[in-house]
Amino acid sequence: MAKYIRRTIENSINSLIDKCPIIMITGPRQVGKTTLLNHLVATSKEKINYVSLDNLLIRSQAIEDPELFLRTYEPPLIIDEFQYAPDLLSYIKMKVDTARNNEMFGNGKKVGTLYYLTGSQVFQTMKNVSESLAGRVGILDLYGLSERELEEIEEPVFIPDIEDLKKKEKRKSKSTGEIFENIINGSYPEVNNENGRNREQFYEDYIRTYIERDVRQLINIKDENKFVKFISSVAARTAQEYNALDIANDIGVDSKTIDEWISILKNTHLVYMLQSYSNNNIQKTIKRPKIYFMDTGLACYLTGYMSSSTLERSAYNGAIFETYIMSEIIKTYTNNGLNPKTRLYYYRDTNQREIDLLIFYDNTVYPVEIKKSANPGKEAIKNFDLVNKFEVNVGTGIVLCMMENIMSIDNNNYFVPIEYI
Repeated sequence: MAKYIRRTIENSINSLIDKCPIIMITGPRQVGKTTLLNHLVATSKEKINYVSLDNLLIRSQAIEDPELFLRTYEPPLIIDEFQYAPDLLSYIKMKVDTARNNEMFGNGKKVGTLYYLTGSQVFQTMKNVSESLAGRVGILDLYGLSERELEEIEEPVFIPDIEDLKKKEKRKSKSTGEIFENIINGSYPEVNNENGRNREQFYEDYIRTYIERDVRQLINIKDENKFVKFISSVAARTAQEYNALDIANDIGVDSKTIDEWISILKNTHLVYMLQSYSNNNIQKTIKRPKIYFMDTGLACYLTGYMSSSTLERSAYNGAIFETYIMSEIIKTYTNNGLNPKTRLYYYRDTNQREIDLLIFYDNTVYPVEIKKSANPGKEAIKNFDLVNKFEVNVGTGIVLCMMENIMSIDNNNYFVPIEYI
């Protein structure tokens, strides 16, 4: 049996237990949501029941008679793959409200966490969720394993404050070849455990299951081959600005269809859209988001790369390296219960001046460049002065790169090894 890898998000879950009557964990298929909650069951002091809506008979009961379903499986209860029966929400709301009323006006029994829900769709976009569970639910997103989780070391939020970085435990230094091996393997636990599955077979099965279970639930796809070609086309454009018309021309469908299909990739956590930053003090900024695959192994499989050595030598290496770094940074936020969408942006203006990443934290902006180089040079920070126009506090500027140690560029900018993420 594979060894359980402790997930950073456990701290966030523990901070919500007994404070939120409902805890929801969303994320792509196969990232370890069920394993995480089974670990919670095994280590909890109280008995927590478990049921999965992957079971067709149980799912049928949950859909056809939700009230009976909730009487049959009493809280505290984990409901796995909850998206298959979203109408359960209104019945769960009634259960929670009844328990709260009893606490306040009846027996005084404290309402702890009654329901743990997991799903492979973005919870906030599911029908009626916001209205049904407002003020009752704590929502967390889980992605694949981070490098720090694999190395079993602490994973704080990534903030480029140089003094904090110097105190941070650095991950094990790896050669470029080892890094690209990590990139092509991706972050899914089944590929990374001690008895890891064949990578190519895993991703082949993953795409088939994804279309059968997630995509078909959301839309009626008439041509599966075109949808697979679409996903592959998006993977080839990871770390680029999203351009629906460009992808539409590649696939042979209209741009409206591409927008609909992109929303599915977002809704099922396969891609992350990094928004461009603008405010009233800056003009002529590009508005289109940049698109990133959240698992580099899946992106490599879809674009046809089978070996890390071929990947490292390819024209794709810069984009997939940036994707790898971005996904690791995003995971430090989601794993610590924070929303990256309110803190992470990129900048590009109509003069093509760009900053790869802007991190906003504690009313301070930190400009970040990502370079697959051991010696990027001062040219890497040439656009950092643009943040002075934002009229916000400006923190340390950093260039994440392949250097061995943190090195000063000037008074406020530094080269930082990627192992500090």
